[in-house]
Amino acid sequence: MERETVSRNFIEQIIDTDLAEGKYETICTRFPPEPNGYLHIGHAKSILLNYGIAKKYGGRFNLRFDDTNPTKEKTEFVDSILADVKWLGADFEDRLFFASNYFEQMYEAAVKLIKKGKAFVCDLSAEEIREYRGTLTEPGKESPYRNRSVEENLALFENMKNGMYEDGAKVLRAKIDMASPNINMRDPVIYRVAHMTHHNTGDTWCIYPMYDFAHPIEDAIEGVTHSICTLEFEDHRPLYDWVVREVGYEHPPKQIEFAKLYLTNVVTGKRYIKKLVEQGIVDGWDDPRLVTIAALKRRGFTPESIQMFVDLCGISKSQSSVDYAMLEYCIREDLKLKRPRMMAVLDPVKLVIDNYPENEMEYLDVEMNLENPELGMRKVPFGRELYIDREDFMENPPKKYFRLFPENEVRLMGAYFVKCVGFEKDADGNVTEIHCTYDPETKCGTGFTGRKVKGTIHWVAAVTAIRATVRLYENIIDESKGVYNEDGSLNLNPSSLTVLNNCLLEPAFVDAKLIEKPSHSVPAAQTGADASAAPETDCYARAYDSFQFVRQGYFCVDAKDSRPDALVFNRIVSLKSSFRLPKPE
Repeated sequence: MERETVSRNFIEQIIDTDLAEGKYETICTRFPPEPNGYLHIGHAKSILLNYGIAKKYGGRFNLRFDDTNPTKEKTEFVDSILADVKWLGADFEDRLFFASNYFEQMYEAAVKLIKKGKAFVCDLSAEEIREYRGTLTEPGKESPYRNRSVEENLALFENMKNGMYEDGAKVLRAKIDMASPNINMRDPVIYRVAHMTHHNTGDTWCIYPMYDFAHPIEDAIEGVTHSICTLEFEDHRPLYDWVVREVGYEHPPKQIEFAKLYLTNVVTGKRYIKKLVEQGIVDGWDDPRLVTIAALKRRGFTPESIQMFVDLCGISKSQSSVDYAMLEYCIREDLKLKRPRMMAVLDPVKLVIDNYPENEMEYLDVEMNLENPELGMRKVPFGRELYIDREDFMENPPKKYFRLFPENEVRLMGAYFVKCVGFEKDADGNVTEIHCTYDPETKCGTGFTGRKVKGTIHWVAAVTAIRATVRLYENIIDESKGVYNEDGSLNLNPSSLTVLNNCLLEPAFVDAKLIEKPSHSVPAAQTGADASAAPETDCYARAYDSFQFVRQGYFCVDAKDSRPDALVFNRIVSLKSSFRLPKPE
């Protein structure tokens, strides 16, 4: 029997070797965000990678907040990160940790380094430390405070802890090598004074550890075996290893770096997103035009689509960019067989079937999804007065326009053939009403074969139509100009959001399990029809429910602004794209 070939990325190959050599008995990974903003699509790659490895090897996955910088961290960001990780399905079980819970152990580790002669208190300012550090081609200079005695350093560090110095007056530095070719090893700062209230520890501490010192200690305390991070930390790995070695951890974690996930023409930097939020250009960190995880969720992306996207991107040591169209491809693939295909008219114009009986309503059987019969059927009301999309009628159409125009016949989707026999305009020349006749012999599903039509258009019955607001999104960046201007500002797309306030939907646009009893049908005064003939709708959509609006795209109920009596839909993605997966070699 031929053995199956198992494809493993380079991280899994390293783990396989470590397990085979007995370096670790079980695997433990972690996702360690700093709570200074909302997570974005790049973080999703790290979350799913770390969780996926732990799950694959039957190990543990930790969620730990690297909350060592109180100047930028907020409880709001902690809560948002927790929600994002859970939504993505990365189960950390009961292993939720905070770096701030280890502050006492970090302090003791720093004291240990001082006693070993491996750390000293330095009075140089931040600017002076930069000047002394040297360059990539020139070694640094030793601080004049580098050779303080152990006793003096212990006393000064204790005074730092007790709040006796102002911010910036003193720092604790590791004593390593000012001539090292790796600038990160040139006596890096490992503690600084910061009289700030911490979101978790309050005012207990006025000194805080630096990330490069805290992070390896956190990993070691938690028993993390493989500290997986992005490539910008590769040059920090010698310092990571130095800390765990000098502090004396018996089973040091192994740091492994992989390439970040970059999306073309997309804003992921927290500084830029924060500015967009603060300037009111977007309506929050979860604005659907952003690629924060909260924004993708609100727009209608699913955890499954993001997992698919991460899998397609792969794991590599080489930096590269991925087209945003690949992410759109993944959500289309995920939704196309799962979600019902409903009729929605985004720019309505009335259509009257002159020879259809007045005050009569029939209910047509229409499939939920032609590609997935298991979703079943739904009843769609049909009557004399309907609404169609304005773009589906033209008074003077060009060639190869197969939709509705004078004397032309089309099929109303799931219903009958109708032929345009006239139309009305307002004083400005806008079409306000289209008149048609229908052929009762052409009802969909009856097997009619008498003649064919080239066009099929969607519609909603006027008397039962549900009014909704629809938001159409484009990239918040003007792709023709690139992401950034020369001064570092963003090239914003002024047309990134279009709001349509008078859209009309068929009433049964959710499946039966979502039954509720709102009263949000369009009033008769708005439809021009007899409201008494309309059955009360029994369905409405919950936040995040998604649907395909036929011929329009995939849409999601907005979680922030929708109510049962005022639905708001976000367009997730259009129906078609030029993106294609590369053929396997």
